[in-house]
Amino acid sequence: MIRVHRTAIVLASLTLLAACAHQVPSAVAPTAPGFLLGLWHGFIFPVAWVLSLFVPDIAVYAVPNNGGWYDFGFFIGVVFLGVGSHRSKTVYVNRTVRR
Repeated sequence: MIRVHRTAIVLASLTLLAACAHQVPSAVAPTAPGFLLGLWHGFIFPVAWVLSLFVPDIAVYAVPNNGGWYDFGFFIGVVFLGVGSHRSKTVYVNRTVRR
């Protein structure tokens, strides 16, 4: 019987605690930069970084953005399209030709 009362008190306490929770409808504006702008910003990262050193109005990263999708686009833009996409064309041959 005591266990039932204790369980009821715990459930009632959790319900009251959950009733106090307030949910913000949307912390990010619908027009905030998303995946495609993150992709573009990642692609132009080198130019934006150099310009951001001299012009205070230019930023490398858009704030506020819509979070994960912008970050993913920025990552893809930097790694695959921008700075990290250039591979070396050098071929190394480590064998000798014997005659």
